[in-house]
Amino acid sequence: MCSKGESLLELLMTFIPGHTCKVSLWDSDEPVSRAELLKGVAGAHGLLCLLSDKIDTEVLDAAGPNLKVISTLSVGFDHMAMDEIKKRGVRVGYTPDVLTDATAELTVALLLATARRLPEGVVEVINGGWSTWKPLWLCGYGLSGSTVGVIGLGRIGMAIARRLKPFGVKKLLYSGRTDKSYAAEVEGEYVPLDTLVSESDFVVVSCALTPDTQGLCNKQFFCKMKNTAVFINTSRGAVVNQEDLYRALSSGQIACAGLDVTTPEPLPTDHPLLTLKNCVVLPHIGSATYSTRGIMAELSANNLLAGLQGTDMPSELKF
Repeated sequence: MCSKGESLLELLMTFIPGHTCKVSLWDSDEPVSRAELLKGVAGAHGLLCLLSDKIDTEVLDAAGPNLKVISTLSVGFDHMAMDEIKKRGVRVGYTPDVLTDATAELTVALLLATARRLPEGVVEVINGGWSTWKPLWLCGYGLSGSTVGVIGLGRIGMAIARRLKPFGVKKLLYSGRTDKSYAAEVEGEYVPLDTLVSESDFVVVSCALTPDTQGLCNKQFFCKMKNTAVFINTSRGAVVNQEDLYRALSSGQIACAGLDVTTPEPLPTDHPLLTLKNCVVLPHIGSATYSTRGIMAELSANNLLAGLQGTDMPSELKF
C-alpha cells in the first residue's frame, strides 16, 4: 500500500522480475484516515508512509505476516513502532541526507525572520503601521559578532553551522552525545548543554527525538538562556515543552522563538503560542523545495521496491 502521492505511482507501477507490483494508492494531499489505512494495509507486502501516518502495532497487525518492508518518506522515524517492527523482521527504508540542505536553508531563513522580526514588518506594511522612519522601530538581533549554539551537530546541524558562519558569527558552540572531529571545519567548540544554553545568543535545536531529548527544552532550559536570546527549533516538536516556551516568551525570559515543528501538527489555531508577536511558527516545511521532495519521493519508492525484491535498499534503517 502507498499512503500518499501520485508522484510515486510511476515508480511503483513497475515490474519486479516475475511479478507485477500492485499499488493501492491514497490519492489525496490530506493524510489517510486511520480506518482507510487499516483497511488498505491488509495483506500488503510493502507500505510507503509519511510522518503523519502512525505505524503502530495495530497497523502491523492489520497488515499481517505478508508485510516485508516499510518505506517512510522522511528522515525521522518516531512515528513508527520500531521495536515491534524489528521484532517482526520488517525492513525499513527512509530518506536521510537528501533533505539536509533544504532543511538547513529553512532553518537559517527562520532564524533571520524571527530575529529580525520580518513577519511583524510585513503585517505593519499591510495594516498601515508603516508611517515614518523611527530609530528603534522593529529592531531585532543580528548574527554578526554573536555566539550561536547548535544542539545536535549531525548532518543537518553541521549544514546549518556552515551557512551561519559567513554571517560573522564570532563563536559556534555545539552539544550532543559526543565530540565531532568535523566540527573543526566551522571552528565549533564542544561544550556541555548548560554552557551552550547560557552563553549563546542564538540557540538552534537540530537533534533527533529520543527518550533523552523529549521535553529537553523546558522551564529549566529557558531559564538558563539570555533574555536577549533567540530560540529556533527545526528538529521535532516534542523536544520542546511548548507551555514552558510560551511562559518564557510571554514573560520576557527569552527574546523570541521560531518553530518549524510543533506538538501537535498542525498546531491548533487557538494555541497560545500563536498569540505572541515574538513567536514565528511555520507549518513543518523544512524540506519543502520541489527538488528535495522529488528526490525524497524517488528514494522512498526505490527503497520500497528493493525491500520487496529482497535486495539492498538505497537507504535502509539499521536497527
